[in-house]
This record gives sequence, C-alpha cells and structure tokens, in this order.
Amino acid sequence: MSFETIIGLEIHAELKTKSKIFCGCSTEFASEPNANTCPVCLGHPGTLPVLNGEAVRLAVKAGMALGCKVNYLNRFDRKNYFYPDLPKAYQVSQYDMPVCTDGAVEFECGGRHVKVRINRVHLEEDAGKLIHLEDEPCSLVDYNRAGIPLIEIVTEPDMRSPLEAVTFMRMLKSILEYCDISDCRMEQGSLRCDANISVRPAGQKEFGTKVELKNINSFRELQKALEKEEKRQIELYRFGESHKIIQETRRWDSGKGRTVSMRSKEEAHDYRYFPEPDLPPVIIDETVVSAVKDSLPELPMEKYRRFTQEYGLSGDDADILTGDRYLSEYFEDTVREGAAPKAAANWVLGDMLRMINESGISSREIPVEPACLRRLISMVEEGKISNTAGREVFREMFINGGSPEEIVEKKGLSQISSEDAILELVRKVIADNPKSVADYRGGKTKAIGFLVGQVMKESKGRANPAMVNELLAKELEWA
Repeated sequence: MSFETIIGLEIHAELKTKSKIFCGCSTEFASEPNANTCPVCLGHPGTLPVLNGEAVRLAVKAGMALGCKVNYLNRFDRKNYFYPDLPKAYQVSQYDMPVCTDGAVEFECGGRHVKVRINRVHLEEDAGKLIHLEDEPCSLVDYNRAGIPLIEIVTEPDMRSPLEAVTFMRMLKSILEYCDISDCRMEQGSLRCDANISVRPAGQKEFGTKVELKNINSFRELQKALEKEEKRQIELYRFGESHKIIQETRRWDSGKGRTVSMRSKEEAHDYRYFPEPDLPPVIIDETVVSAVKDSLPELPMEKYRRFTQEYGLSGDDADILTGDRYLSEYFEDTVREGAAPKAAANWVLGDMLRMINESGISSREIPVEPACLRRLISMVEEGKISNTAGREVFREMFINGGSPEEIVEKKGLSQISSEDAILELVRKVIADNPKSVADYRGGKTKAIGFLVGQVMKESKGRANPAMVNELLAKELEWA
C-alpha cells in the first residue's frame, strides 16, 4: 500500500522593529536577562498597551509579498493559556480578523509545480524564554523576548513531502529577508516553524489524523523531523495500528532522531479567544497600503529570472544566489565593480561559499569587499597570478584581510610568464622523469598531465599553465 503525506506549516517570524509591539522596550538580542522589560510587557496591573505602527506596516508588507489580501479592518484578541514564560497569562494575538489573508507562494520541487496557499498572516506578541538549568529543581525566565512583535504565517496543507516543506521555508525566508521584514536567524529564534503532518492511503480523500511537531530550529532538522514522523505514521498504518495516531503535539528530539509526545493538541476553543478590550480595532489606511506596495523590493523569483536573462547564469547558479539576499547582493556588487557575471558567480558560489561554511559566519558578514574580489578576478584573468594562487589569495583576504595586490606581493605569488624561466623548469622535469617521458612518446598521451603537474609543483603553482603545456609539448617532441 502506498501513502500520501500532507504537510502544513505555522511560521513565526520576529519583526525588525526597534521596540516591542505594545511598549517602548528594546528588541535587542542577547541583552542581560530581563533588562528589556517594563510594567507593560511584564503584565503589571493597570498598564495599557500602545500598538507599534511599524509592526503593522511590516505585517502588511509581509502579506503583500506573499500575495495576500490586506484586511483594512482587523482586530487583536486575547489567547488565554497559562505558562511561566507568559507574564499576563494570555497572549495578545489575532484570531478571526487577521491583518492579511488568502495568499500563495509557488515554486518547483522534485519536478512538481507546488502552490502553497497562505491561509493568513497575523500579528501577535512573543512570549518570554525559559532557561532550564541542569541538575537544578527550577527553571529561570527571561522576559526580554516577551512582547517582541511577531507575524504568524499559516499555510494550507498543500505540501506533499518533507522536501517541499523545506523548499517552501527557504523561499519564505528569502522573501522576508529581501523585504527587510525579519532577520530570520533561526539559531536566535527569530524564525521558528511548527509543522503539521498527517499521512493517508493513496487515493483517500479524507485527511489523516494531524500531528504537530515543535522544537525545530533549522531547515535540516525540519526535514529530518518530518521524515521521521512520516515514517512513524506509515508504519502504524501498515501494522494496522492507525488508531494510535492521535491528534497531539510532539517534540523533535534531534539527539535521539525521533519525535516524542508532549501533550494533546489544543483546539481554538481551548484558548478561549475574546477581543482584546485594551486595544481598539486596527484600521489600515489606503495610503499606508499604497506606500508599502511601492516599497516592495525585487523578490527572489523576479531576481532569479533577471539573473538568468540579464547575466546569462544557469538556473542552478541563479537559484543558489537568489535564495540568499546577502549573497545575491554581494554578487551584484562585484559585477557593478566591473567583474564578468559568470566569473563573479563562480567565485562567489565556489571559494566564497566554501569559506563561509568553513568559518561558520553568515553571508551577511562577508569580510572581503566586492571591489577586492573584482581585482582578484582581473589578476587571474590577465595572467598575473594563476588560478591556484588566486584561491590562496582569496583565502588570505577572507581570513586576515588585505588587498589582493598586497597579498600577492607579500607571498610572492605573481605568475611566472618568462619563457626562459619556464623552459628551464620544463627541461628539469623531463630530465627527472624519464619513465613518464617514455610513456608519452610510446603513445600514452595522458602522461603529459603528470609532467605538467610536476612543472607546476616546481614553480610552486606560479608558472603560466598555458605556457607550460605549450613548451612541454615542444620539448617532448624535439628532445
């Protein structure tokens, strides 16, 4: 029996505002615990919230970037539940009158055109953060995060595989970054994702029982968690135990590589939503919507099409570049400095990404100036240094800084293009490797590759490769 997997996502993204959604406290990350708090965000009696207009503007911007309809009249509600990180014992959110509804994101994945409908985008305040101490009978609470403005983006259950869910999340992250709505740092919790997954026998119309997955903090973990839960549910079906799949919330345990039951899944009525009495309905003016529309930047798919058409990049290269706002901006800055687009793309997607991964830094923190990369590319293309030396120079620039010219001078990496100097190296290699020479003359033409490598080794990678090949071929014919 084959099965179909159904996945929907609920994504929380912290908005890039300087202050919290209902008070003037800072949203700065990594401050001293409970430093960014006040009576309003701590829920003291008698305090009243004041709505942050920038949070509303960013929520509208997110909705429009996702193709949603903006609701000119929307409202806040109280979501009632008790948890230590929720100082008021309720969360101010939006229930039946959200800021945006009915959008969609489309992409290609695994040969399938996927359209993920956006049910809603709504505003809410974040909760605090619990710090669980090892070997201690208590936990600590940091309320710095309480009251930070969030948007929750709720999709319809339109994804049919873990890979589609991850692809959607990557696309969504790119859109939010391009629009400067959220910094989307999953490692800091500013982009969080809960996944709802069910399976059903192929051909069945009714959805299976939905399970919610939490504690997912990276795209890789999202895919792993969904794959493991998908496998768990399918196995229960195959063993005739589908009744054991219950509507619940499960936690992803990355250490053990499995999902673990947390609690039964709450329904909306469990939260006893009612309109927030301390905030009036939000009326969004047409001029605000018009201004937000005008401020929308070129989105990832639009930039993808432009990169392939204007710069002649391959679909794969354009996909990787435009999937990361900061990488795409760096690439274009390098091209504006005068680098050929394909050469710039090769360096950014090759050595640049390799160094980013090795160092563990973010693409928004690239230490090499685009102008320096352009000059390095020119030095390689003009034959002033070899490609191998160019990579060494790039690595040095990335780690320790400096201009390419200074590094080439300091390390003595300028390319040897003197015919006499290269000829001397060629003759030495021929004399030192009689077997390879005999192989070449005996018809094993691939032997010349070894000899070229030996010349490059003798020159410490500085000899002009084209001249080495030319002079070596001549000497082998004449000697």
